[in-house]
Amino acid sequence: MKKCELIRRYALGDMAAAYWKNGDGAVGMSFVPAAAEDRADPASHEVEPLAQLYIRGDDLPPGYANGLTSSGSASTRRMRYAGQTFSEKDGVTTIETRTEDGRGFAVRHILTYREGDRAFSVKTVFENGSEKPVTLEALSSFSFGGLSPFGDARQTDGMLLHRARSWWSAEGKVESETLIDLHLEPSWSLNGVRCEKFCQIGSMPVRKYFPFLAAEDRLAGVTWAVQLAWPGSWQMEARRQREELCLTGGLADFETGHWSKTVPPGGSFETPAAFVTVGTGGPDPVSQRLQDLHLTPCGRTDEPLPVLFNEYCTTWGNPTEENVKKCVDALRGRGVDTFVIDAGWFGQDDWWSSIGDWETHAERFPNGTAAAARYIREAGMRPGIWFELENAAHNSAVAQERPDLLLSRSGTPIDTGRMFFDLRKPEAREYLREKAIRFLRDNGFGYLKIDYNDTIGLGCDDPGGDGLGEGLRQHLLAVRDFWREIRREVPGIQIENCASGGHRLEPSMMALCDFASFSDAHECAHIPVIAAHLHRLIRPEQSQIWAVLRKTDSLKRINYSMVSTLLGVMCLSGDIFDLSDAQWELVDRAIAFYRDVSPVIRNGVSAFYGEVADGFAHPEGWQAVVRWDEKSGRTLVALHAFAGKLPERVRIPVSASRVDAVLAVGDGRVRLTGDGLEIELHENFEAVAAALS
Repeated sequence: MKKCELIRRYALGDMAAAYWKNGDGAVGMSFVPAAAEDRADPASHEVEPLAQLYIRGDDLPPGYANGLTSSGSASTRRMRYAGQTFSEKDGVTTIETRTEDGRGFAVRHILTYREGDRAFSVKTVFENGSEKPVTLEALSSFSFGGLSPFGDARQTDGMLLHRARSWWSAEGKVESETLIDLHLEPSWSLNGVRCEKFCQIGSMPVRKYFPFLAAEDRLAGVTWAVQLAWPGSWQMEARRQREELCLTGGLADFETGHWSKTVPPGGSFETPAAFVTVGTGGPDPVSQRLQDLHLTPCGRTDEPLPVLFNEYCTTWGNPTEENVKKCVDALRGRGVDTFVIDAGWFGQDDWWSSIGDWETHAERFPNGTAAAARYIREAGMRPGIWFELENAAHNSAVAQERPDLLLSRSGTPIDTGRMFFDLRKPEAREYLREKAIRFLRDNGFGYLKIDYNDTIGLGCDDPGGDGLGEGLRQHLLAVRDFWREIRREVPGIQIENCASGGHRLEPSMMALCDFASFSDAHECAHIPVIAAHLHRLIRPEQSQIWAVLRKTDSLKRINYSMVSTLLGVMCLSGDIFDLSDAQWELVDRAIAFYRDVSPVIRNGVSAFYGEVADGFAHPEGWQAVVRWDEKSGRTLVALHAFAGKLPERVRIPVSASRVDAVLAVGDGRVRLTGDGLEIELHENFEAVAAALS
């Protein structure tokens, strides 16, 4: 083992970071909770380089790793510590560490910390100071090792890795495995790389997995967590050769995502940012620390969260001026802030086949969509509308007549039934400015739901010659720029991020939107299960959760749906003009309850209780999400009972002296006791919410 030498320690809020170099000049960092620093021994571990990279032509990684990971290549091993700078300005700390390899190549590792946050961001920049172009095939956003610095190899064996799986209508399922479960024990001779790599390839960054990883040392009570802010192909890996666990991630590399980048002499390349934190406890509290870095256009306030209505589960893709007005009239005076006209306002009867043309359906809206928007606004609601901006249907006129506007692979337009506008091209952006931005302005819409219903996959043709992965990266940078342009050109617009529900719930896209579709599981019993899991991954104040109300719903079912929305932003849909007076009375009561607790939803921290079966599709048991807002001292408890045998009552730990309000069907369900909140359970698939102070 190469002896470690301390470069410098830094205090980052309640975290303590330290940079180390070994005798070969490799430099890495360690970070632990400040309160646990005296228990940690990072100096006894191998240095894991701050960045992993591979330059085409260099030696590939040894230890049976070639084809498994790019980490440990000669490109990484050549890098030597060349200095570090530190600056503080306006409450922002920046630490920049430079490594060089003697050939003119350098990597800058940049850590940024904002005072008061419980997490920091890191990124890397590759610089080509040589006289020849050089091609990167891998460059990590983050790489850190020495886990865990609190114990020996046997303690590390028992560490847990936490990932968040995701499929359509089943987003955010947390899976937890020990290093032994993953077969990541080191060999008897400490030779041979063990690596668990996972990734997502394409333009749906939350497909199969969220770009999130946490490592928990249960014996030490410490968890490290990281999240990538990137909307395209990415990879993460947990790697072990000796005792230490190393975590690395960033853009999907050449072998995983067909990505490479040629950097000219004097040029540079910058990775997407990774958000990183460490804290005491398990992944539930520590993952929420990352959300301090989740930027939103509106920022955090104490204003009540809005109530939205989306007519999709009312008309099922058949909105008309007539039924829009009927819905608006049913919602007048009910406290709904935004009314969204969803898919089907355009094209002919088969609107699915005309996505991309964006011509208003003349029979459904004989006076144009402006008349409908005006009617919504006159009723005191913000008018919204659905677009699938980046895509065109296979049979649309624009796809058939203007294939030059579309992304291609090997010279052929990418076609999954959906085709994709190439937003790197000025002509494609101009087309969408006319069809979407001008439409929004001219028709008076103040809310835009941007849907996205397929993925580009491995990548697209790259005019620069670097290949499919770089083509995809450049395109997605242009996508984000176009979203920013919409906000500039339509002042005050609110944007909803939807990708067949939750396929784009990653920080860089969430930073561009006010709200996001949490899922497409609009009428499923497991809505509250998905919504609760997402508290670990996105801010609840952006997580738009649907309550689809049916005239056939019992009051118990209505309450179940409305309590689900308390786990995020309330969005109504369904048979709103056919509900009974009793049903509406309960909905109105739920809206008032939501208004009251919305500062807790915005600003709180969540804890999770219950006994829930592993499966999403057929939930059994019960769950309670307790969200506490330190600023106001208030607590929200949202409990759902599912199928199976239930206890007669449950006790939930809370710190409160008063029950302010209860949302339930039936009386006498809730009482404070000496050891928490006691809630009676009467039936399967019922819900109870309580506001406490």
